[in-house]
Amino acid sequence: PMEAFNDEAELSKRMRTSRMPDPDLIVRTGGEKRLSNFLLWDAAYAELYFSDALWPDFDEGALEEALRWYGKRKRRFGGR
Repeated sequence: PMEAFNDEAELSKRMRTSRMPDPDLIVRTGGEKRLSNFLLWDAAYAELYFSDALWPDFDEGALEEALRWYGKRKRRFGGR
């Protein structure tokens, strides 16, 4: 029942991903610029990296490029 969700912490505890840390980086391939509901709750503070490469073509070099991009980001976790 909805009454059970008094706050964000309670909702988070009931998610299937509750025992996993929130993602820091989400890579979306294929040129799409959306999450398609993938880890929508958990991804609130994740950095989103979009690649035009299709998944089968997303190789080690593409991953290294994504990680370099991520390394240059200034994480604010919702702050300015």
